Amino acid sequence: MEWVIGTVAIAITAFTATNIDDILILTIFFAQVDQSFRPRHILIGQYLGFGLIILASLPGYFGGLIIDHKWIGLLGLLPIAIGIKHLFQKQEEVSVQTCVIPEQGKSPLIAPQTYHVAAVTFANGGDNIGIYVPLFASSNAISLSITIATFLILITVWCYAAKSISSHPAIAKFLSQYSSAIVPFVLIALGIYILYESETYQLLPFVKS
Repeated sequence: MEWVIGTVAIAITAFTATNIDDILILTIFFAQVDQSFRPRHILIGQYLGFGLIILASLPGYFGGLIIDHKWIGLLGLLPIAIGIKHLFQKQEEVSVQTCVIPEQGKSPLIAPQTYHVAAVTFANGGDNIGIYVPLFASSNAISLSITIATFLILITVWCYAAKSISSHPAIAKFLSQYSSAIVPFVLIALGIYILYESETYQLLPFVKS
């Protein structure tokens, strides 16, 4: 049972660290809600975009099935590198294009607004993939399922939080100012965890198995 709690905790940490900026984008989306751009467009678009991010990260898991976990653990250097990059990278302003309103009389299977949200979510997922690939690679089938399930639940939580934040600009401003100072250290810690959990340190010549 403890390993389940640990897996969920790592999933929450990974999701939070890689989606702090996304919650700011979602906040902007919710601030644009009107009669033609509804919350459901944002929620469905977020799931579509994040689903693509998960699919793009799955090769890490399949690679972990055929490559020794000690070597797979080297992928833990990715979140460390991303974290270090963020430490020295100036925070960029979050900008979101205005959502395209579908033409009257057309009823597409998925509204253009939904595609827009999905596209922004996926385009903003470069760091997510960089973190999820090593995380998935160090997982087995059960822990991977728990991790993905946790991610999917957190998407709804994230959307709800963003909707709430959209009515409290002061909170959004706080996240914008301080998230960039915290996230790099979380990513570095996550990378170190992956290196340790995969026992990659045993690859060092002076460390005995």
